[in-house]
This record gives sequence, C-alpha cells and structure tokens, in this order.
Amino acid sequence: MGFPSLDFNRIFRILLTFNATSLLLIVFLVQKGYDLAHFFPGAKYLDEFPKFLSYALYMAAPIALTGLSLLLGKLLGKDDFKRGQVACIEHANNSFLPSYLGYFFVALSIGNWETLFFVYGVLFVFTYKSQALYFNPLFLLYGYDFYTITTSTGASIFLISKEKYKKPDDVVIQRAFRINNYTFLERG
Repeated sequence: MGFPSLDFNRIFRILLTFNATSLLLIVFLVQKGYDLAHFFPGAKYLDEFPKFLSYALYMAAPIALTGLSLLLGKLLGKDDFKRGQVACIEHANNSFLPSYLGYFFVALSIGNWETLFFVYGVLFVFTYKSQALYFNPLFLLYGYDFYTITTSTGASIFLISKEKYKKPDDVVIQRAFRINNYTFLERG
C-alpha cells in the first residue's frame, strides 16, 4: 500500500498561507519578549545573544520561505494573458494592507500560547480555504506588486507581478503561474 500522491499545488498553497500568516506568530513572540534563549535554555551562549538578533532571525524565516515559494512557483500550471483579454486593472497593494495589519493588532492582544494556537489555526484555515487571494506583504520585499484584474469575460483575477502595469492593454503575459483559479503569479 503506497502513500497517496501529493498535490504540489495544495502544498504550495499551504506554504503561501503559512507565509502570509506567519507574521502574526512573530509579532506575538516579539510582544512577549521571547528570544532564542527562551526556546533553548540549555544553550548558554544565547543568554548573551541580543534580543533584536533573535527577532531578526524570526523575520528571516518567513522572508526566506517567501523567496522559496517564489522559486517553486515555476512548477505550477501555466496560463497566459493575451492583448485584449484584460478589461480593467487596478493596483491592489494598498487595498489589502489594512486588512493584513489587522493580524498585527490581533497578535498584540493575544495573552498566552493556547490562545495563539487557536487564533492562528482559525486564521490559517480561513486564509487557506478562502482560496481567493494570497496577499503576502513579504512579496513587496522581493519587488512584487499586487493587481486586481477584470478579464474581458468578467472574471476577477488577482495577479502578483514584478511588472508595473497601468493600463489593461499593458497586460500581455506569456507565462502566468496558476496558484488557483483566481490567483496568478507572474515571475517576469
């Protein structure tokens, strides 16, 4: 009896969901003052380790995983956008940041580990199940922008791209990697 086949797209979406929600965990750790010495009490050299370096290492993990997800994106299914297929395009960076910052405020109000695990679990499941958007502000560090596109057939698409689109006719993409039916990644 073999293992069930793993769906790469599902694994990729789980990675994107973790990347998009992991800052909640980091804000909690920083707010509580949990440095690396807290998690590795036997490592005496960590007692001298400045807290800000612990926090920088915490941040490095989701940044690196976001980079990994961008690299793995080339393994997803491919689509294209031809001239005239896009009826409307809107820059979406600013419209999602306020919602995302809400995670930070939630993290600041969490008082203990049990509440953190419960809230993070609920947030993770809802983010994964929504399957509409994979907004992750860490993509901004890699030079990506977010766009909401309406196609000529009326479909609403979320595009993650390094290109600087301004007009619908500018959107001509030979390879857009399909995260799901509503979200695409253009790797440039």
